[in-house]
Amino acid sequence: MATELRIFAVRGIAEAAAGDRPGALVADAIEAAQLPVADGDVIVIAQKLVSKAEGAVVALRDISPSAEARAWAGTYGRDAEVTEVVFQEARRIVRMERGVIIAETRHGFICANAGVDSSNVAPGHVTLLPRDPDGSARRARDILETRFGCRVATIVADTFGRPWREGVVNVALGVSGLRPLDDLRGRMDRHGRRLHSTVVAIADELASAAELVMGKTAGVPAAIVRGAGEWIGDGVGTALVRPAEMDMFR
Repeated sequence: MATELRIFAVRGIAEAAAGDRPGALVADAIEAAQLPVADGDVIVIAQKLVSKAEGAVVALRDISPSAEARAWAGTYGRDAEVTEVVFQEARRIVRMERGVIIAETRHGFICANAGVDSSNVAPGHVTLLPRDPDGSARRARDILETRFGCRVATIVADTFGRPWREGVVNVALGVSGLRPLDDLRGRMDRHGRRLHSTVVAIADELASAAELVMGKTAGVPAAIVRGAGEWIGDGVGTALVRPAEMDMFR
């Protein structure tokens, strides 16, 4: 169990454009800031940076809203083009109410607007979630390990809301080089009771901790988390998506 974590904001990352490599953008900024990278570091990268670099950006002028999108958007004063993009990105609409769309993405994530987002992007455009967040994390990790000559892990993270809780937190969409879950089932607590259901979402907790120095409006799309080396290993972000047959609310 980690006894100390240190988190470093990676500032000065260039604005990403289609065709850029997120890992290289982050590595360049780390070098420019002369931040050390150590074996076992976890580097958290904002989804928005990855999406822009991978070209997951939609110009709303190219979208022709369906009648359903126009009707719903008109009822709640929303943008019909954005609503249509949400419909296109959704595998399943979980709930549409009070101007909010909760959807399941093709990845299996349950989130607002299927991850479609207009913040921190040029007017008239929206970003989509990366098609393969684990692949994005893996490619970034390959670049960072090559550049710094040590073993690191990467997390592609985004802010999600939570049922029955106010506020948003960063969660891990894609993971590479990190065990995303710490399964404590079968272990004993301090009173000798066996744990039966405790599985800790390590990748989500690290992503959320990194958000404290990244911020939604600070223009800091990456952070280095040090002290989590015990969880370095094989793992992917898809392990964090609960299977449908285990979902008690579906």
